[in-house]
Amino acid sequence: MVNSSTKPALTDSPRMTHQFPTLSEAQKRELHETALRIVSPGKGILAADESVGSMAKRLAQVGVENTEENRRQFRQILFSADDRINSCIGGVIFFHETLYQHSDNGVPFVKLIRDRGILVGVKVDKGVVPLAGTCGETTTQGLDGLAERCAQYKKDGAVFAKCRCVLKISDSNPSKLAITENANVLARYSSICQQVRGISSLHLLYDMIRVLTDNHCYLGQNGIVPVIEPEILPDGDHDLKRCQYVTEKVGINTDTCRQWKVTADIQDWAKVLIHPYFLKPSSQLGRLFFTMVKFFGV
Repeated sequence: MVNSSTKPALTDSPRMTHQFPTLSEAQKRELHETALRIVSPGKGILAADESVGSMAKRLAQVGVENTEENRRQFRQILFSADDRINSCIGGVIFFHETLYQHSDNGVPFVKLIRDRGILVGVKVDKGVVPLAGTCGETTTQGLDGLAERCAQYKKDGAVFAKCRCVLKISDSNPSKLAITENANVLARYSSICQQVRGISSLHLLYDMIRVLTDNHCYLGQNGIVPVIEPEILPDGDHDLKRCQYVTEKVGINTDTCRQWKVTADIQDWAKVLIHPYFLKPSSQLGRLFFTMVKFFGV
């Protein structure tokens, strides 16, 4: 019979061992400098990362066919604006397709943007899918192979990335499960982005977060700054107060932020950008409000 007193207690170790290499001071410095450049005073981010489906809706409004060439021309109009935008835009978020497109003159869009002193980012999530066990809520996919994709994106000129999770408001939503699941996704995405150093392979261990570094070829030296977007959809019939409550619970609440930290052990929160958004009532109430304003002349 085994003497239980000889077994090491689970509480002997004050914390779990670190499962991946920490960032060096040089790597932290580059991430920090990149984050500061993106949000320099007076500058913002141009989101040109609409998916093929979203572009179809946009182009349909002006009677344009949703082809790759038409999408390229649409982005070219944005990227070829005059020099006044240089002092207003800190970064541009590309869709995967756009990252490898060129202008009419054969100049890569990435070079076109970087030559203007603007940083290049890329959308890395692969859209939302239903979340089992909830009432119509979703989670975001795209963590599979993310480290390898980010390594390639870094090589191709991107220095920051964006991942979007979607949460819905109703009498019962967002559920605790949806908040926790999407927080986990955003935390794991952020951790992977910060850890990317141009690795050539990845062990799918501990939810694909641990990155092997010592004996693999390097394509770059530093990671990618993650922009996290926990989007609160305006759909529904909720009022502004309900939106404020949910927004605080999802994006600002200390417990949620602590969950992000504990879940993925994000290396440095100073190198993470959180996508801001306005508090607003539901789209239904919003339409009602503007109708009343127009009718009464407020």
